[in-house]
Amino acid sequence: MENIRIQDDLYNYVNREALDKLVIPDDKPTAGGFTELADGVEKIMMDEFETMSESKSYPNDYLKRACELYAVAKDADRKAQHGITPALKNLAVLEEVKTTEEFCRLYKTLSLKGIPTPINIGVDTDMKNTKRRLVYIQGASVILPDASYYKPEMAAQKAQIIGIWTNVAKAVMAQTDLTPEQQELYVNDALAFDEVIGSLAKTSEEWSRYVEMYNPMDTAKVSDMLSTLDLGVILTDLFGHVPETVVVTEPRYFEGFASLFNGENLEKYKHWAYVTGLMRACNFLSEELRELGGAYSRALMGVAKMQDIEKFAYNLASGLYSEPVGIYYGVKYFGEEAKKDITEIVLQIIDTYKTRIKTNEILGEETREKAILKLSTMGVKMGYPDKVRAVYEKLTFNPEDSLFDIVLSLKAIREEDSLSKLDMPTEPENWAMPGHMVNACYDPFVNDITFPAAILQAPFYSLKQTRSENLGGIGGVIGHEISHAFDSNGAKCDENGNINDWWTEEDFKRFEAKVQQMIEQFDGIELPQGKVNGAFIVSENMADNGGMSVTLDIMGRTEGVSYEEYFSNWARVWCQKARPEYLQMLLSVDVHGPCVLRANMPPRNFEEWYKTFDVKETDGMYLAPEKRIVIW
Repeated sequence: MENIRIQDDLYNYVNREALDKLVIPDDKPTAGGFTELADGVEKIMMDEFETMSESKSYPNDYLKRACELYAVAKDADRKAQHGITPALKNLAVLEEVKTTEEFCRLYKTLSLKGIPTPINIGVDTDMKNTKRRLVYIQGASVILPDASYYKPEMAAQKAQIIGIWTNVAKAVMAQTDLTPEQQELYVNDALAFDEVIGSLAKTSEEWSRYVEMYNPMDTAKVSDMLSTLDLGVILTDLFGHVPETVVVTEPRYFEGFASLFNGENLEKYKHWAYVTGLMRACNFLSEELRELGGAYSRALMGVAKMQDIEKFAYNLASGLYSEPVGIYYGVKYFGEEAKKDITEIVLQIIDTYKTRIKTNEILGEETREKAILKLSTMGVKMGYPDKVRAVYEKLTFNPEDSLFDIVLSLKAIREEDSLSKLDMPTEPENWAMPGHMVNACYDPFVNDITFPAAILQAPFYSLKQTRSENLGGIGGVIGHEISHAFDSNGAKCDENGNINDWWTEEDFKRFEAKVQQMIEQFDGIELPQGKVNGAFIVSENMADNGGMSVTLDIMGRTEGVSYEEYFSNWARVWCQKARPEYLQMLLSVDVHGPCVLRANMPPRNFEEWYKTFDVKETDGMYLAPEKRIVIW
């Protein structure tokens, strides 16, 4: 990497020393970037958990419960005493499912017990009226990383991964009291049942077009699709009545549902549920079973070693009590001065976006006004929420129970709480991410952006960094999230988060042409781990493009800025070293492009890149003017 020129490869030029020094831990698939920040937060909060637990002094009941769960989860001897028994007791309910009628009667029980089912029913925001909720139904998840692995062109990868899964499944099943013949039958039936799921289920690329999930239907019509089930019995058990409307997220899956689930293959379903349910349960059983059951996911990511017991315990407890843990972290480690400064940057970016929209070549006057309205009403959530939502009051447990039973009970409380809200108004004030998460997001159905406290640190953001560095780091990420309001999905939702055709026909055609150009800019790029699917990652690439365009605009109007610092920090935040197996899997399951492309592709579209580093046609990061794309 000694002779790399910035004009040829921004990512490796900026990050070459960091990449040389980075060592991927044995228990992780990546190092650097977001992972490094997350590890820092993890260490801080694990120390906090230890201090609280030793002193028996807790800031509130939520943290007390989180620390009690942490203690249970890291008690290896106690977990060994319980062994596999809690999971086998839980799975015993499958013995009662002797007919499809009994499956319907027991659906809620199966769901609350965390046992996999061929249908998954829940409550979520009505995408066309975001003030209310509707019932949503979707299919089962496949054993493989994604349903796309069941396509003929993925046969070689599928065979390899199925081989790994089969070996792990057999090792786990050998811990049960089933005979060797039964174990073999269960595993084979699980694979056969999953094959049918794979032929019907959506791929990650299809799920990435999330507006297409919205297919509201009369419940009677959905009942006809699910002809082998009595949907009325299931819904009445879940909600006390049969709702008029059900949103079908996967029409293809449910149109073929009768071929997947019927009286003839009921046993195959039960065996699939048993095997996959037991493998999921391993994480919360003994350390031996946690290692055994986790071997499949570790193999997919190329990870050699399972997470140590203390980190596992912390991540479990901080996940189940995420909101109060995030508030504690935010209050203690995120200062008011930083919050004020970062909020000013956000408002500046939104205002700049409005100005750019006014002169945007895609939009006519009518559409411009609606786009500006969407920006004007966009909510901004920075740092952490003011209070813990009510469901956390219900998340209590008996510390004497097994870890498996505690986790199961807490998840069941969350699920029942969600189901109980069907006829209640939505709560847009709720945060999509907790304060201790190193991430950020835009919620299209609320029309707001969320930036947890944990991401608001260097290299993304720091009061010690220059404004140029902060604009290239957190500024680009803020602009990215705002841009999601106008990406290939977000553009279909209005200022209230409702799916709504607010564009003129001519404007939307021009927009779709830009979307296609963005797909083509990335599609088919050859990387060591495989080819890039431009359509799959287009919404994220559009957001990166928007984030850079709006922050470069601010740079151009700010005195004393350094474009070298801006572009360097843009590349720095994407610095990551990752295992090949993990990178290969991400191409199929992650809507974000590989980090090297996120660093190197967006700058090529902007004149500032060429002027700053005197980039010429002969340079690796040159893009002909007619191929450059600036959408917003």
